[in-house]
Amino acid sequence: MNVEQFIQALKEKGIELNEMQLLQFSQYFKLLVEWNEKMNLTAITDAPSVYLKHFYDSISAAFYMDLNVRKTICDVGAGAGFPSIPLKICFPDLDVTIVDSLNKRIGFLKALAEELQLENVHFVHARAEDFGQNPKYREKFDIVTARAVARLSVLAELCVPLVKKGGIFIAMKGSAADDELGDAKKALSVLGATIKEEHSFTLPMEDSERNIFVFDKEKVTPKKYPRKPGVPNKSPIQ
Repeated sequence: MNVEQFIQALKEKGIELNEMQLLQFSQYFKLLVEWNEKMNLTAITDAPSVYLKHFYDSISAAFYMDLNVRKTICDVGAGAGFPSIPLKICFPDLDVTIVDSLNKRIGFLKALAEELQLENVHFVHARAEDFGQNPKYREKFDIVTARAVARLSVLAELCVPLVKKGGIFIAMKGSAADDELGDAKKALSVLGATIKEEHSFTLPMEDSERNIFVFDKEKVTPKKYPRKPGVPNKSPIQ
């Protein structure tokens, strides 16, 4: 996906980028490649693939909800900033909090935000399990999202405790999404979330399957969740 195709594909979804936003994506790509030579941020480094598999794919969450109204969003395990930084570029009024367990990645993201002149972006170096028990962040966000972090049964325990009652949890998944949803039903129920919407689509150019699940946070999450670091992964809620 070249830049022109990226612009056109987003335009078809009602997202029109201005010159400043296009420059930010260009700088993002440049910094991603530069930093990737020093540390492992991504295996995808050629421009067409980054624009498709990282930028466009991240923004796809916005195809199914209105992010133009100011909302607080938390990105759990953002890695190199996906999906929250592309979303922030497209929707500058978003108030973004990124949590990641690796301090090197947080260093990259801070440098990136400074270079792109992004405001209201906050970075926290923490394990998601500890972050979810911190009263400063617990049940404080309108939207919590994650992309390519863990199976849904595990991911739900890391993300749902951060969503305020009445907010939403967005899980961005690949082709095994339906199996994951089945496995996660008990966990989602225990944590206070119910499935609201399921969206399936294929990435342009390469036709790989993507699924986006949107969950409503209907009840307050029991205080015991998330459990201690490592436990959700070893023993998902059954």
